[in-house]
Amino acid sequence: MNRIIRHTLCGIFLFAAVEAGASPVNNNDSVDYYLQKGLVEKQNGRRLESLKHFEKAIKFDSNSKPVITELASAYYDLRRYPQSREFYLKLVNMGETSAENYRQVVQLSFNLRQFDDVILYADKWKKVDPAAQTSFYLGKIHYDRENYGEAIRMLNQAVKEEPTNAEAPYMIARSYADMMNYKQSIPFFQKAIELDPKKNYWIYEMALVYYAMNDDKNALKYMLEAGEKGYKRDNDYLENLGIAYLNVGKLDEGVAIMKEVLVRRPTDMNILNMVAEAYYYKGKFDKAIEYWDQMLAVDKTNASPLYMIGMAYQKKGEKEKGQRLCDKAIEMDPSLASLKQKKQLMPGL
Repeated sequence: MNRIIRHTLCGIFLFAAVEAGASPVNNNDSVDYYLQKGLVEKQNGRRLESLKHFEKAIKFDSNSKPVITELASAYYDLRRYPQSREFYLKLVNMGETSAENYRQVVQLSFNLRQFDDVILYADKWKKVDPAAQTSFYLGKIHYDRENYGEAIRMLNQAVKEEPTNAEAPYMIARSYADMMNYKQSIPFFQKAIELDPKKNYWIYEMALVYYAMNDDKNALKYMLEAGEKGYKRDNDYLENLGIAYLNVGKLDEGVAIMKEVLVRRPTDMNILNMVAEAYYYKGKFDKAIEYWDQMLAVDKTNASPLYMIGMAYQKKGEKEKGQRLCDKAIEMDPSLASLKQKKQLMPGL
């Protein structure tokens, strides 16, 4: 009985001393003590408290595999990814070559943009588990490095490995689009959007690809769809939407959108000029002159809007007035004379 009491008191004094920071009598006992306390806290859902105990345990044995395993997991759960990756890599160096351990190393290395490690450990993961889905990681890395041929090859494998992963066909679409191979990009945009219809910015990107292909009808269709699904109506979106309307001949809708932009950017010369040109080519010369006048109010030395005002007056039948304005614009900027020569060479003008 006395022996049992003495043994219990010894344990109490040992752990009290360890808690107080004194040198441990037995490192293994200290490691086990803090490891067990950490596991209890982990089981009770107190992840931060469990981590504190595991961090104490590792100080007594920096090569304790059970503690390193728990630290890797705890850091991951608490979103301390650099520390988590460090301990998962340490497990690899200690001979822990399970598919799950490699998966964690690959995922963390990818998220932390340690791409060389992703390539290294993805290969090791694949050797341990031939069914491991590594192609998507590799495809995105090759895309990031602008190696589009290899990116497309790997991402096509990823589509087979993970048929429901919408980002794989999306990245293929982006690869083709970045090479200005717009026609080949469209089916992959469509596939990605089919798998994840909520991605409004994918829809908007596809609209811009249609615009680059001069397919104005589809460009407008998908810009509108992106907006309906919540794509932000910032200035770039509104400007592109306005252009899309104008390109399909919807003057009123296009000008209305451009005016919305002008409320935010009232002296944007590019927008003012686009509105003026839209009115001009629709034969609404007075409205065109109004917007070119606004450009001149911002910059009286800008000869281009003055020249176009002269052209508008000529279109209205006020040829003499219009000619004077065009001549004055050419005096300000002699390069505009080429427009006059072009006009004279065109029949019916």
